[in-house]
Amino acid sequence: MFDFTEEELNRYSRHILLQDVGVEGQEKIRNAKVLIVGAGGLGAPVGMYLAAAGIGTIGIVDGDVVDVSNLQRQIIHTTADVDRWKAESAKETIQAINPHVNVKTYKEFLEASNALDIIKEYDFVVDGTDNFPVKFLINDACVMAGKPFSHGGILRFEGQTFTHVPGSACYRCMFKTPPPAGAVPTCSQAGVLGAIAGMLGTIQAAETLKYFTGVGELLTNKLLTFDAKTMNFRKFNVKKTGACPICGSHPTVTSLIDYEQATCDLASHKK
Repeated sequence: MFDFTEEELNRYSRHILLQDVGVEGQEKIRNAKVLIVGAGGLGAPVGMYLAAAGIGTIGIVDGDVVDVSNLQRQIIHTTADVDRWKAESAKETIQAINPHVNVKTYKEFLEASNALDIIKEYDFVVDGTDNFPVKFLINDACVMAGKPFSHGGILRFEGQTFTHVPGSACYRCMFKTPPPAGAVPTCSQAGVLGAIAGMLGTIQAAETLKYFTGVGELLTNKLLTFDAKTMNFRKFNVKKTGACPICGSHPTVTSLIDYEQATCDLASHKK
């Protein structure tokens, strides 16, 4: 029995018209709980599209404040939000888009000490971070907790994403360990075309909605990459490996690790 109000039926009518979604699919979306780690370039479009779609509960983890340099790509924030907590700014925008969404904020960074406690409340996790240490942390925490998640990464004009569900290839199946701190530039060092955050973030939002509705095929055991300069999209098959240090047959990573971050990331991390 569905108890959507007339306003909700009208709000989600374009979903409900889809044969693959319908009222049943919209009910699954409404009952979903999604955690977004990072309210920045990727987390911004993810949060806005999931709010518009009617995800019932959205959690936002971000211990940073809005900087004017963020506004070129982090569209969930405005000029008036500079120096505000990103999590609070994002919550305000999400609830302005859809007041039916329950938003929980965590004005802290995801770390080994809090990751499992935070993600346990959610059905799906979206990685919207911009540094390798936290990407590995998200992967490891989700694998340990049996949580599906969407990975996303952008730099300069390029982006990449894949979706993990329990039993499929994880981030460490593809990239065994983080690169040494400072070996790979971050967006704050190398720059990023603002619009590609939206391109990748909307793909991550679509993967999230597909997960809950069961529509189509997820990017599991696949790595999708694109180059905005040429608009070339490529999809690579990847395999879950028995030698993976976290999800393999003999795991060597048995607890969460806070890896060293690049100096510029640490400065932002402590803002």
